Amino acid sequence: MKLKPNWELKNCCNHDQVVFLVTVGVCTVVILALWRTILLRPFKLVTVFLHEASHAIACKLTCGHVEGIQVHADEGGTTQTRGGIYWIILPAGYLGSSFWGMVLILASTNLLTARIAAGCFVVALLIVLCVAKNWTLRGLCIGFVVFLGVVWVLQETTKIRILRYIILFIGVMNSLFSVYDIYDDLISRRVHSSDAEKFAEVCPCPCNGVGWGIIWGFISLVFLCGAMYIGLVILS
Repeated sequence: MKLKPNWELKNCCNHDQVVFLVTVGVCTVVILALWRTILLRPFKLVTVFLHEASHAIACKLTCGHVEGIQVHADEGGTTQTRGGIYWIILPAGYLGSSFWGMVLILASTNLLTARIAAGCFVVALLIVLCVAKNWTLRGLCIGFVVFLGVVWVLQETTKIRILRYIILFIGVMNSLFSVYDIYDDLISRRVHSSDAEKFAEVCPCPCNGVGWGIIWGFISLVFLCGAMYIGLVILS
């Protein structure tokens, strides 16, 4: 018997959907409450890591060369690239980190996909560790590999089954921080060295950096809302 996706979300919400919505809400409240505390710093740096990794992926996909990646303790980062298609590489950072946030949220809806996401994340951290140019990024990669490894062992050997919730938390954190970062860097203030300002210079469209920031911010919100909607469909 073939089941059709419940795109209309009829008879919403069942137990799994309620747990999903409540967990996302709790994650959001915790993130906002701890936003300026040191407890959230590692997860913010993970978002910066995914931002810079997205630049690197776009560079490689457009036949460029990645010379190095840095993530700084002040939540900044840089990716040194050579070649590739510049107007694809530039927006890949903000939009890529938003996309990965959506992927992680969706992966958390099932234990198997959560395991796959955690495994892929660990592999990505180990790959980036090889091209990391500063100790903040190296420490972040090693720290999260150990952290996810411990969570995985607890998941498989004890009754502490939190892998799905950790993946969901990282996904929600990444989505929220990406939207905030776009607003802070590209809309509320003009940083002339930002990706959006550089993109405005190379793109023939009559739009300045702030305009591109608004567009990228809207796309990031679509990713977040899309993750919520598709997650409910998957769980229906």
